[in-house]
Amino acid sequence: LSAVKMLPVPAACALLSLAPVLVLGVPPIWTQPEQVHLSYAGVPGSMVVTWTTFNKTESEVEYGPAGAPLFEMSAKGDATVFVDSGEEKRKMFIHRVTLTNLKPAATYVYHCGSDDGWSDVFFFTALNDSSSFSPRFALYGDLGNENPQSLARLQKEAQQGLYDAILHIGNLYLLVHSDNARIGDEFMRQIQSVAAYVPYMTCPGNHEATYNFSNYRNRFSMPGQTESLWYSWNLGSAHIISFSTEVYFYLQFGLELLFKQYEWLKRDLEEANRPENRAERPWIITMGHRPMYCSDDDQDDCTNFDSYVRLGRNDTKPPAPGLEDLFYRHGVDVELWAHEHTYERLWPVYGDKVHNGSLEKPYVNPKAPVHIITGSAGCRERTDRFNPNPKAWSAFRSTDYGYSRMHVVNATHLYLEQVSDDQDGKVIDNIWVVKEKHGFSAWS
Repeated sequence: LSAVKMLPVPAACALLSLAPVLVLGVPPIWTQPEQVHLSYAGVPGSMVVTWTTFNKTESEVEYGPAGAPLFEMSAKGDATVFVDSGEEKRKMFIHRVTLTNLKPAATYVYHCGSDDGWSDVFFFTALNDSSSFSPRFALYGDLGNENPQSLARLQKEAQQGLYDAILHIGNLYLLVHSDNARIGDEFMRQIQSVAAYVPYMTCPGNHEATYNFSNYRNRFSMPGQTESLWYSWNLGSAHIISFSTEVYFYLQFGLELLFKQYEWLKRDLEEANRPENRAERPWIITMGHRPMYCSDDDQDDCTNFDSYVRLGRNDTKPPAPGLEDLFYRHGVDVELWAHEHTYERLWPVYGDKVHNGSLEKPYVNPKAPVHIITGSAGCRERTDRFNPNPKAWSAFRSTDYGYSRMHVVNATHLYLEQVSDDQDGKVIDNIWVVKEKHGFSAWS
C-alpha cells in the first residue's frame, strides 16, 4: 500500500486494477485439508475420518485420548482421485483413514492432513459397542447450503455431545454438478462443524443423482462395499439399514441396481432376523429418502396409492418389487424418510390402513411399522404444503423448519421427538414406541 501511495493517482489505479490478475497469476497450493467428516466403519472400536484436498498429499490422522498429550497416536490411510464430471473436470483428492482399537465411549482429540497442511483440532466420542448402549440420534433430510435454517442449532448440539450419530436421510444440497461441484464443496464445509464431531451417516437422495451419484459415492465413506448406496450397521439394541429409494426413479443408471439392492435388503433382513441376532439387536430401523406414504400436496411418489417405493414398478421388465411387504414380513419397527419438506408422523400403517396397538396406546405393541418423515431441516426450495384432507394414517403434521431426535433407550422402548427451529428449539411432537416383542410375529 505504501508503494501505491507514492505513485501518481492514474498509475496507482492501474496497478490496483491488475491486483486480481497478479493474485491469480500465483498458482495456489491446495494441500490444506477441508470438508472433514466422520463415519462409523461398522466394525466395533472403529471410526473413519474423511477429508478433501485439491493437491496430492499424504493421508494421516494424529489423535489421542482427551486429557493425554495431543496427537500421541497416529494412523495413515490413502487418497483416491475424484474427477467431477462437469465441464471443468475438477480434480480433488478424497482422503480416508480408519482409526481402530478405540475404547468404547472414550473421547478422542484429533486433526488430519499431512506435513503439507493440517486441519483444525476436533474431537469425537468412540461408539459404545454394547447392545445395552442407549444411542441418541439427530434425524433429518433435505438440508441445504442455501437457507440451512436448522444448521446452527445442530452445530451447537453436536458439539455439546447431544448425539451419538447423525442420520442425514438424503438430499445433501447440493452435492451435485452446480458450478462444477463447488456447491458440493461449500455444503461439505458447512456440515464440517457437525460431521467432524459426530459420525455422519447418510443415504442418497434425488439431488445427489447427477452424473450417476458420483459426487455422493466418492465423497462419503459408509460401511460395506457399496459406495455408500446401501449398507447396514448396529448401534445399541438397533440394527440400522440405509438404502437408496432412487433406484426406483433413475432407471437410466441401470435397472439391475434396483434388483441388486432388493436382494441385498432381503439377505440383510434375513440375517438380522436370525433368533440370536434379533435377540441382541431387536430394533430394526430403516432410512431411505422418498417415503412410501405422505400427505403433502405436491404429486410426489408418496402421494400416490401405488407408490413405486411401496409397491414397486410394473412398467419394467421384469416388474420391480416394492419394499412395503419386504419390510413388513421381516418386522421392521421404524421407517425414517425425508424428501417432503415437512414433518409428518404416521400411525402404525401397512397396506394403506392403520394398525394401531390400541385406540388408547397406538404405539404400544403396534401392529405395523411406524413411519416418520423429517425433511424440513432447511433448503433453498423452502417447505411444502400439505393436502388439507389427509388419510386416516396421518397422525401429526408440521411445516415448521426443524429436525427430529431419536433415542433407542433399550430393547423395548424407543423415543422420537420433533424440534421446531421456527419456535426456538421447542419440541412440538413426541412419541414412545414400546414393543414387548419384535419381528413378524409382533404384528399378529
